[in-house]
Amino acid sequence: MYTALKMLWSKSDEAADPDEAIVMRVVRRVFPVCMDYRESHFLVREAGRWMLTPLAVALVLVETTDLIFAVDSIPAIFAITTDPFIVFTSNVFAILGLRSLYFALAGAITKFRYLKVSLAAILGLVGVKMLAAEWLNDVVGPNFNFYLLGIVALILGVGVLASIVVSRREERAAVPTK
Repeated sequence: MYTALKMLWSKSDEAADPDEAIVMRVVRRVFPVCMDYRESHFLVREAGRWMLTPLAVALVLVETTDLIFAVDSIPAIFAITTDPFIVFTSNVFAILGLRSLYFALAGAITKFRYLKVSLAAILGLVGVKMLAAEWLNDVVGPNFNFYLLGIVALILGVGVLASIVVSRREERAAVPTK
């Protein structure tokens, strides 16, 4: 739920500075890092000492992000099911596909302006569902996960549709009349 609120409050034009990332600061503190790229090498020897290249640092950052996404998806799957097979396989697929999904969503967010709000609403919904799972099961019934999936689809659909409608209205308003 914190992430949902943070996502709503953040400005879309805020660019994250990789040098401020905790992982980046730890890597630079623990390992010497050279400042220039050296083709496709991860390590280079300078002045008799091994140094990481920016390519190695980028790899560490990307893989750390993958690990965080994988760990983050564990509570999300437990919000849906406790079946060990589904939990395990969904996390394997999450590790394999989340980076691609991230880039797809990053591209879609620039095209659909209300998609970020929709994703924040979905994160909030999942947070509420995780906190109130037993109560929701009692009130709505055993099929409440199915209803929740419908609500998620509805939220995404409304965000995309609202983005398309607003974009078309702006395009019509920008076209000069004769």
